[in-house]
Amino acid sequence: MKKWLIALAGVLLTFTLAGCGSKTVATTSGGKITESQYYSSMKGTSSGKQVLQQMILNKVLEKDYGDKVSTKQVTKQYNTYKSQYGSSFSTVLTQNGLTTKTFKEQLRSNLLLKEAVKDKVKITDKALKKQWKSYEPEVTVQHILVAKSATADKVLDALKKDSSQANFTKLAKKYSTDTTTKNKGGKLAAFDNTNTSYSSKFLTAAFKLKNGEYTTSAVKTSNGYEIIRMIKNPGKGKMSDHTAELKKQIWDNDMSDSTVLQNVVSKVLKGGNVSIKDSDLKDILSSYLSASSSSSSN
Repeated sequence: MKKWLIALAGVLLTFTLAGCGSKTVATTSGGKITESQYYSSMKGTSSGKQVLQQMILNKVLEKDYGDKVSTKQVTKQYNTYKSQYGSSFSTVLTQNGLTTKTFKEQLRSNLLLKEAVKDKVKITDKALKKQWKSYEPEVTVQHILVAKSATADKVLDALKKDSSQANFTKLAKKYSTDTTTKNKGGKLAAFDNTNTSYSSKFLTAAFKLKNGEYTTSAVKTSNGYEIIRMIKNPGKGKMSDHTAELKKQIWDNDMSDSTVLQNVVSKVLKGGNVSIKDSDLKDILSSYLSASSSSSSN
């Protein structure tokens, strides 16, 4: 199962904390538990403190970046996960202690944090050049996956005689063990260098191909033997033509970098005019508010 998006990309956790008051949370034969009792107990735990940290940060993020994250964006991300997991989606939500509402809240938190990263992290020319080295534009390929090298050799012999897309399509239908794509000519969804679904060997071989070219020797992966044919490769071109994509990839990487996120959260909270009124919790944000670092991707 792919890792679920967690609010703030793992920096903080998301819970729901009841308000402080005399309202009864639970009753027992030994007496009742009120909201104030629950609060007093929770605030002394690490999870309770994380709740408050999250709530404070969400408030500040919402004020600063709320107008940059639409309901449509959240729904789009939600539907992507729903499509990915198919009929098991509801089960996966339940296993992760989530509902549709809480999962969408987490997705929104991540999108808000990403806006903060884009705002607070300066991307240097050095960072762009580094990202450019691994950058590959989105390409579209078709492939034939087989279990044995002897079968791969048969396919390659046939392609030596006719390497057209039409013939590759016929061969995919006849030989490929990839039941999802074999009847579609082995065509895969477009991907770029950020793809994590395919092995590095597969990606490296694919990106080397020009339009109409195929791998003249099979690429051995954990799935078997792959023969890949390029349908559309726009070419890498010049770095200056891809600045927007490079920045997006850098920001995506930053969302998995705990050091970058720590610095961003620190900057957001310092600008949020946060005042802790409960003396027992006065130091709850000290690790963020005392941090002094200039975030930059370089």
